[in-house]
Parts: sequence; C-alpha cells; structure tokens
Amino acid sequence: MNFNPVLNNEPKIIKTDEGAKDGQNKCPKCGSTDITIDAQTGKLRCNYCRYEFELEKLQAMQTDIANLTGEIMGSGTQDIAQDTQNIMTFKCSSCGAEVVIDTSESTQARCHWCRNTLSVNQQIPNGAIPDVVLPFKMTREEAKQQIEQFVGKRKFYAHPIFRKEFTTENIMGVYFPYMAVDINSHANFVGHGEHEVRRYTRRSGNSATTYYDADLYEVERDFDLTIEGLTVESSSDKLNNSSNKTNNVINAIMPFDMENCVKYNANYLKGYTSEKRDTNIDQLRPIVDNQSKDIARFAANETLKQYDRGVNWSREQMDVKGTQWKTAYLPVWLYSFREVKKDNKGTLHYVAVNARTKETMGSVPIHMPKLIGISCLIELLGFILTMLMDFDYKWIFLLSGFIYFFAMYLRYRNSNARHHYEIETKKKLFNLRKVDNFIRHEKGLTNSRISGANNTKIGGQGLSEKMINTFTSSLK
Repeated sequence: MNFNPVLNNEPKIIKTDEGAKDGQNKCPKCGSTDITIDAQTGKLRCNYCRYEFELEKLQAMQTDIANLTGEIMGSGTQDIAQDTQNIMTFKCSSCGAEVVIDTSESTQARCHWCRNTLSVNQQIPNGAIPDVVLPFKMTREEAKQQIEQFVGKRKFYAHPIFRKEFTTENIMGVYFPYMAVDINSHANFVGHGEHEVRRYTRRSGNSATTYYDADLYEVERDFDLTIEGLTVESSSDKLNNSSNKTNNVINAIMPFDMENCVKYNANYLKGYTSEKRDTNIDQLRPIVDNQSKDIARFAANETLKQYDRGVNWSREQMDVKGTQWKTAYLPVWLYSFREVKKDNKGTLHYVAVNARTKETMGSVPIHMPKLIGISCLIELLGFILTMLMDFDYKWIFLLSGFIYFFAMYLRYRNSNARHHYEIETKKKLFNLRKVDNFIRHEKGLTNSRISGANNTKIGGQGLSEKMINTFTSSLK
C-alpha cells in the first residue's frame, strides 16, 4: 500500500502543560496537598477533607478529526534529550525548605520538614511528563480477583514453583507510556473480488475434491477515513517481543477509553509506579503508518460483505491529510513472575489487567513434562482409534496429541494474543464511493479463496529487530 502524507513541513506544537505549575498542588476546598486518586470514581480526592474533584480535559488540541490538517504535536511528544537533568530542586512554598525530586523515578516528593507534597507538572524533555493521563478506575481488590480468576483456570499445567509462589499481594498499579495518534486521511483501493455461487464435491475412487463456482468482479472503494486514538506503546522494551519476553499480553489488554483522558497532573500517579517514554515520534512513525494502513483496509472490508471469497487488492493508497500526536500514561494492574531456567536467562511472565475495562491477559509458566506426557497419552489414544475406526478422515486422530499440546500451550502462554487495533480502534468512514463491475462467471475453481486475497492482511505489529537495534544505537 502506498502511504502518502500530504502534510506541511513544519508541525504545529501545542503546549499542553499551559498553566501547569511545579510545586504544591492544593485541594481547591481546604488547601491540603495530600491528594490521591479514588480508583472507584477515577477522580482526585483530598485525604484531609475528602473532597473529590476532577481535573480538566485537554482542550488545546483538535477534537474534530475530520477537519485535521497538517501535523499537530502535543508538547509532551518532544524528542527526548539524553542530556536532560533528571534531578530537580524545588523550594517548598510552605516552609521554604529545598526538596529534591528525581524525575527518572518519580514526579512527586514530600517536604521533609512540613510534609507537604511537591509535584512536577511542567514538561521536561526526558519522557517523564506526558500530555494526558487516563486515571485508574479499578481498585486493587478488583484487580486481584481478576488475576486470581485468570490464573485459577490455568493451574493444572502451571509450573509447580509458580503454583507455590503465586500470590496477588505483590501486584502493582503501573502507568505505562503510550503515543496516541489521530489521523485524517483519504483511502483508495482497486482490485478484484469473488462471490461464491455454488459449491460441490466430486469423487474419484477413494478421494473427493471440492469445487467452487464464483462470480468475479472489478472492485474499487474510495472513501475518507478518520482514525481517533490509535495507541502505540512508547517504551522500546514493551515493543520488543523477543522469545524470552511475554510483553504481548500487555498489548492484548487494549484498547483503552482514550476519550476519558485528562490533562496531566502528578497527583494521578500517587500510589502507583510509572514508566518513562524512551522512544520518539520518528521511531514510532513506521508502526503508526503500518497500523493505519491496516485500519483502512479493514474499514474497507465493512463494505465488502458480498465478496465471501475475498478480495485481491492490486492497488492500495492512503493519503494523509492530517495527524495529531500526544503522549499518554495509561493504567495497568500488573503481576509478574520470573521463570528461571538452566541458562539463568529465564522468561518473565506477566498477567495484566486493563484498569479501565478489566480486560485481562497473561502468560503462565508451563510444567512441560506434565503437558508432554498427557499429550503423548492422547496421541496414543488417537492412534488406537485410527486402527479401530473406518472412515475417510480417520487420520485426523493421528494429530490429536499435537493439537492438544498446542491448544494448551497457547491457552497458558497466550503467545498469539495481541491488540486487534485494525478493528478495535475508533474510526469513521464517510464519503464512500463504490465500484462493483461484473467481469465473468468462473466454474470449477479448486481454491476456497480468490487467488492473492489480501483484504484481511495484517502488517503493523511492533518494532522489528532492526528498528530496535537502530534505536538502541542512537541512545549510545
């Protein structure tokens, strides 16, 4: 697919921390700085007078994506400067003491004299302060129940050490860094599609062949498309899904309700940990480009219901009229367990819960001898059934042990789990122009799909190894 950005050379930078002040954030009712988030309501709460309040939404950026032109960036997306000073010193406005905050680890600290809380709210170019934050809206107890339920269904083949050491007491609430992108675009697809009109089977001796008759059409779809809140991890570690990582389970609990993000305030992070962004827009742009193409392709699929044998697009073009980038902290409850192996490298397993939607996904370490043993017994039973039964497809029983093994492996490890951004991302298709010209009727086809069908192709997964190596080198 051709991806043609028709954007201005110079992006427009929106200062999203306008009016933000470092130092004391005070309760608007009593003036206390002891403020935390109420996970049941998602609002901030003063721990002194119990007053609850919600901070403002981010108003400065474009909300009508259909009118988005050029490139707009929130000031929180500024490139990370490696020489940024992480240590910041503030003078407490209550007692005058100097308070040091290491922004690489936290954006808040208590004054050691008067115990008031001081916060960093103004953006600095080290990736620690995003444009927006999506508050936790799920309590620790609710998260513990979700994780216990998920693991409880997978204890039979779980590794004995994992079963012994598993406890939800050590789960953590974490704000992970993401890049959220809005896109205004125009898409054009041209190709051929097939509609099945008849299916029949012909026998020759002991074998049988299925044939298809289909109508072939010339197909074109031309439309405007807006994509709102396309969300990509902006931590290089989470984008790297190598064999000894199970990061994909964090990706799989998406999407988040991005429309409920609020302007960043450090008080939303109190009581939780956070992870800094360490990638810039230029590193993430290839992923966003590929994923937006996939979203456009699947948006076109919604207009292709009659082509049950698929569509072979010979030309795919997406012209981008405007993009809008902003950084966000999104809330996750996280349980982790390191499975140590003989090489001492091990695998880090996660069970993650979306702290907004309760979507849960995880990886549980498997006791492989037990799984292999039972799979062999099932394979033996399948072999016996093959010998005793007499029908055309009895050879399927010879695969029973292998099928069982891989089904259980995927159930426990969820190595195939991912965020289905191509259908789950908020989008709107309009100004649709359709072309469906009948070409000919085809008989005796042996393929169940049109040759070269690509209308359900996916190509926009995480950072490639080459991209990760290039980014790592740039940090040195």
